[in-house]
Amino acid sequence: QVQLVESGGGLVQAGGSLRLSCAASGLTFTKYAMGWIRQASGKEPEFVAAISWSGTNSYYADSVSGRFTISRDNVKNMTELQMNSLKPDDTAVYSCVADRSWTLWTRLRYDYWGQGTQVTVSS
Repeated sequence: QVQLVESGGGLVQAGGSLRLSCAASGLTFTKYAMGWIRQASGKEPEFVAAISWSGTNSYYADSVSGRFTISRDNVKNMTELQMNSLKPDDTAVYSCVADRSWTLWTRLRYDYWGQGTQVTVSS
């Protein structure tokens, strides 16, 4: 039914850039805020970024603010995460999430999760 499929992960050197994408299907896309969560090996999940239903508002974790940009396309039913100036501490599995409320930074429980894509940043 509902599917969130991430792509764009890979291996980059510190200071490099990656763009992650998430294709959504099986839901009314404009009814859901979108976001990105990451989980490093052996660590708890961490909120990264959220974007509101229309794409007008966004919110970022302090650790990525100024380096990452979240966007969405309500025609293509996609959300993206542009990651610049990557650091080794950014290494994690990045998952796309969807929720009817856009305050994703207040919790780690969401309506839908993607399976994740690996991002590895070498020093």
